[in-house]
Amino acid sequence: MTIEDRDNAYLITHALAKDTLSRLRDVETEQVAFRKGLVKLGRICGYEVIDGAMGTEYVPVETPLAETTGERVKGMDDVVIINVLRAATPFVEGLLKAFPRAKQGIISAGRDETAGMNEDGEFPITIDYVKLPEIGPDDTVIVADPMLATGSTMCAVLEHILAEADDFEDLFVLSAVSAPDGLVRVGEAFPEADLLTVAIDDRLDDDGFIVPGLGDAGDRAFRTT
Repeated sequence: MTIEDRDNAYLITHALAKDTLSRLRDVETEQVAFRKGLVKLGRICGYEVIDGAMGTEYVPVETPLAETTGERVKGMDDVVIINVLRAATPFVEGLLKAFPRAKQGIISAGRDETAGMNEDGEFPITIDYVKLPEIGPDDTVIVADPMLATGSTMCAVLEHILAEADDFEDLFVLSAVSAPDGLVRVGEAFPEADLLTVAIDDRLDDDGFIVPGLGDAGDRAFRTT
């Protein structure tokens, strides 16, 4: 098992996840490699969710030579992936390689950088667009955003999701890099969510960016810097 319980979150410790994240952190990693890295990391994280959180069932299998018993993952048709635009788009592309039949939702959310953090360490959040599929009681919901910094954006996103659906099998918040402040904020506000991340970084700077982090994932992936 390569998912470890770290109090406020579950840490994905797979060697390839850590290797890929290290390449993403590198300031010399250019746009194409960065996007491909996010896709790869999403795929790895998806496989880890399958291995760590989804059960299997025994099924009969007929090989060319004999009948035998195999195992299949349960619930692969009951997955909903929520893409938090825009940085999560390549990350979700990778998740879909692990969950090719997943239903998809989109929430366009962003923090107001010009307003800055308030004294509680939160940003005002603007939600521009929401399109969610029907979420049922058998569904595993994965909300993907590569960066979980202050947690302000994720809290706003989860509020919208839970306003439309509060009956599901599991709820995961998946990120590549997280700050301790954000994990605590989201965990306290939404205890029903399991927080999964590849790295828990040191801190937030005065502008609310994760340190050491990997910079602005959206800007690096879409070359808008």
